Amino acid sequence: MNFNTSNQTFRQLMGNGVSYHVPFFQRDYSWNLDEWDDLWQDIMGLFGEDPEPAHYMGYLVFQSSDGKGFDIIDGQQRLATLSLLILAGISCLHDLSETGADEDKNRRRAEQLRHSYIGYLDPVTLIPASKLTLNRRNDRFYQNYLVAPLQKIPQRGLSASERLLSAGFVWFVDQIKHQVKTSGEEVARFVDFIVDKLFFTVITVMDELNAFTVFETLNARGVRLSSTDLLKNYLFSAANAHQPHDLEIKALEDRWEGIVGLLGSESFPEFLRVFWNSRNRRVRKPDLFKTIRKEVVGKSDVFALVRDLDANAGIYAALRNPLDELWDAGEKKWLKELSLFDVRQPFSLLLSVYRRFAQDDRKTFARVLRAIAIISFRYNVICQMRTNEQERVCNRVAARVAANDPSMATAAQIIRALKPIYVEDKPFIGAFSEKELRTTNSRDKKTLRYILFELERHAGGGEYNMESAASTIEHILPERPEAGWELFDEHRHEAAVYRLGNMTLMNAGKNRDIGNAQYRDKIDAYEKSEFKITKKIADQYDEWTPDTIDARQQWMARQAGSIWRMDD
Repeated sequence: MNFNTSNQTFRQLMGNGVSYHVPFFQRDYSWNLDEWDDLWQDIMGLFGEDPEPAHYMGYLVFQSSDGKGFDIIDGQQRLATLSLLILAGISCLHDLSETGADEDKNRRRAEQLRHSYIGYLDPVTLIPASKLTLNRRNDRFYQNYLVAPLQKIPQRGLSASERLLSAGFVWFVDQIKHQVKTSGEEVARFVDFIVDKLFFTVITVMDELNAFTVFETLNARGVRLSSTDLLKNYLFSAANAHQPHDLEIKALEDRWEGIVGLLGSESFPEFLRVFWNSRNRRVRKPDLFKTIRKEVVGKSDVFALVRDLDANAGIYAALRNPLDELWDAGEKKWLKELSLFDVRQPFSLLLSVYRRFAQDDRKTFARVLRAIAIISFRYNVICQMRTNEQERVCNRVAARVAANDPSMATAAQIIRALKPIYVEDKPFIGAFSEKELRTTNSRDKKTLRYILFELERHAGGGEYNMESAASTIEHILPERPEAGWELFDEHRHEAAVYRLGNMTLMNAGKNRDIGNAQYRDKIDAYEKSEFKITKKIADQYDEWTPDTIDARQQWMARQAGSIWRMDD
């Protein structure tokens, strides 16, 4: 892959005649007082009695083909803010010069800082040749009022991001005046000091595809970068190459911002992949940007894609939110189950089925959704099978549904096409018979409650609120057993305590009362329980042993085979 990495100080970054450009359609400047103050406090930590040796400013991702001009793929907020800080120092030096304090020296100090870190002014036109160029909505203000202050900053008519640029500059001027400035020499020394103490890890790539790969790699390692911005820059640049009218770009940008605002920047790339896979051949996450770049090349392609994304974003957001008003009671139940199971592989199929059927045949969507919830319980929760194969099957069916394949015209046909990922009864019941869920894990505990309440409902025990604190999970063999459990040595206890057969439901108060008592002292409470699956324990088992736990779990597994069954 064509990229390189290096650690660079801010002085090294801005030297050697290089220039940095925020891509034309990159997001606007957005830092505010919280970020300015955080940066300032970090800088102040470089001074004092016990100073930090340096301050790490994180990753920067640049794109360059010649090593002289760099597009800022990630890092524009930090670089723009540091430029405001340098410009604030230059402004303080100009103020000193104008008051007659070392006038010539302070003027030369200001010009040297400008030349080193900001750029130079053409001596005739006074037009700046800046080391940093901001995006299309910020650069005019930045160059005309901050880099080359030909006139006073206006107080009205500024956009939100322009106001932030102005406020940031003024804020840093105030900090330097009140915490640094005693003379021009001190201001210059302050700037000259910090440019060597602020350092970055710089990743430079040759093209957008390598940049996208870097984003995905770093994000997988917990470094949050915005591949959403990278996708936007490519798409809008492709549209802009055909010279659209400004109103067209404005409309495109409004749609884009609406989508990202609805989903969030971090969720957008996954939505894009789900959307793409809902109507095309499956694309893996690492190949998404390459595929988009290959298939979406012109203005009409970009506008069509963004329109489709806009039309599907609300559906995707609702699929992620089982409580959305889009769903009826049954649909909410099945979507809650998918959320509980943390299963997203079928989303492309659900999106495709919803688009095709929800308007005129909502029952078809509901039946497919129910089937997917059942499949996911068997495939993911109990048998824990390979999710790649599950996604492949769902995407294959999704593309056929999207193409109006006549063999995918009914719920029964779609569900039949999902048979390869429907775990049949024998392996499902076998896996259920051996299943453990550790109640020390919050997700496992929620899943266990769900299973127990479904077993109770199937046993004729009526409907209960699964999330109510009035009912709790009872470990028949306690997690911390006291006297009377000598049959379970340490090894047997570990092997049995978190098996499904050792779990049941109890009223919270009664559960506290019986605590860690031995089994014969718990039977009366079980006999009087409101829960049928708990009462059944007292009716069937005179003692609690590894064999009875196994027998009960096999009974539970047979019930599960009937509960989570795909009839179509």
